[in-house]
Amino acid sequence: MKATESIIQSDTKFSHIKPKSTQYLPGGLRDFFLYRDLGVKDATHGRVVAHLVKALNPPDGGTGWHYHVADFQIVIMMRGWARFMYEDKVTLVSTGDCVHQRPGIVHYLFDYSHDMEYLEIVGPADFGSIPVPGPKGVLIPEPTPWPVELLTT
Repeated sequence: MKATESIIQSDTKFSHIKPKSTQYLPGGLRDFFLYRDLGVKDATHGRVVAHLVKALNPPDGGTGWHYHVADFQIVIMMRGWARFMYEDKVTLVSTGDCVHQRPGIVHYLFDYSHDMEYLEIVGPADFGSIPVPGPKGVLIPEPTPWPVELLTT
């Protein structure tokens, strides 16, 4: 078989987003983060979203307990760190770490560094986020204060 005969047909589009092609913008799932679209949602016709997410404001209450209605979700920490509660376990996600959040896992992002930035890939692109009560008896640790010089209004 020739290489040209084995090409898989797909209705997805080729996409190549350069660093200056898209900007970090508000308007994503969380108002305390900024989101940079990587073109995957459009290229896959909404099957998958890939975006870079970075901290905008200090953690003040975090995300609250919730789960995502998604088939697939990974977070790759590109810079900084974040602390999550995954069910009843505190999990530190540091630069270079990759987390696969299984569908339906109850979690809470409660702390992150001022320089936190992660790549998030989720399918489908229009995944839901459902608030839920946390596990019984689980206390959320206090977030780490950001440096005072970063707290200008």
